[in-house]
Amino acid sequence: MGMQAAKNCIDIGIICRDIKQSLAFYQDVLGLKKIGELPIPFGLLHRLSFGDSFVKLVDPKVIPAAGPSGLLSQSGFRYLTFQISNIDEVCAACTQADIPFEIPKQELMPGVTIAMVRDPDGNVVEFVQRA
Repeated sequence: MGMQAAKNCIDIGIICRDIKQSLAFYQDVLGLKKIGELPIPFGLLHRLSFGDSFVKLVDPKVIPAAGPSGLLSQSGFRYLTFQISNIDEVCAACTQADIPFEIPKQELMPGVTIAMVRDPDGNVVEFVQRA
């Protein structure tokens, strides 16, 4: 049978080493809206919204070791994609905030422009704009 979707998106949880830096990136640079905070067994969850999705930033009780940073540094979940309509503005905001680009803005195929940056924990965040 398989899963039956209760909403049309997937949420993601990110364990953060420095919650202030992560909130500044996701809220101030990318513009996600903070919905609230929730104490959870292993820390404090900060829930941010993007469309129907949530990015859940976790400020853990115990800070874990940093993992490998970058797109191809290991297998597994490696990047988060935001479908947006203002890639030039978002890339300019990232540049102004000295956010490192994994892949600079470029046309991937006709009508599809992408860019990839790293968040404060080294997770890759992709922006996609379709014409």
